[in-house]
Amino acid sequence: MTDAPTLSPEDIEFIGSLVIYEDRELLAFNKPSGLSSQGGRIRAHTLDDLLWAFVRPNGNRPRLVHRLDRDTSGVLLTAKTKPAAAFLGKAMMGRRVRKTYLAIVTPGAPEPRGGTIETPLRRESIGREVYMRVSNPDHPDAESALTRYRTLATAPGVALVELNPHTGRMHQLRAHLASIGRPIAGDARYGGALALGATPVPRLMLHAAALKFPHPAGGERRIEAPPPPDFEALCAALGLAAPAPF
Repeated sequence: MTDAPTLSPEDIEFIGSLVIYEDRELLAFNKPSGLSSQGGRIRAHTLDDLLWAFVRPNGNRPRLVHRLDRDTSGVLLTAKTKPAAAFLGKAMMGRRVRKTYLAIVTPGAPEPRGGTIETPLRRESIGREVYMRVSNPDHPDAESALTRYRTLATAPGVALVELNPHTGRMHQLRAHLASIGRPIAGDARYGGALALGATPVPRLMLHAAALKFPHPAGGERRIEAPPPPDFEALCAALGLAAPAPF
């Protein structure tokens, strides 16, 4: 068993404040931007570390079912039991989990305003950094990747888009949007703008807004996470209509 990190009362209060859904099998969080899901290089607690706040007397604690990039905010699902984790892992592998993201992109709405990006990707390392690159499907390292998108709102030089990834490649949404000339604002790695006119972009403008999945106890669940204040503030500053509740 991994040694439990030392959590302060502030750590425990913080992770508790992120909970947006809980039942006997599951625990879901609205992860803020800047918090690594797991194994970050920055010397700070990750969300996985903070899950020790929910450890049971038998030593079991919630397990991550999936991950979000450090700078992406939104719904992050964990399983309280090994059977629930195995069930949801199979659902993820079987692509029975529907993920919905919001992103602010530049320099305007994609063309067409809605559609599918089905461009293979491959990993490329540059020093300690890993990137996803558009790839020829015949390349030995090519990974299939499919993203559906639609434009929700536009303003001069920017757009708010909804994204549904049907595969789970690393940086898939970021690389796919960059590949059609509409990188996500704040995404320096893939060419996203760090300022829009006189308005600075505070971080990667990508938010995991909803997750729909089969529940281990039967039926389906849909968990939603409202966009954080920095996302809504940038939409307002740019003249983009605020995202409607999902």
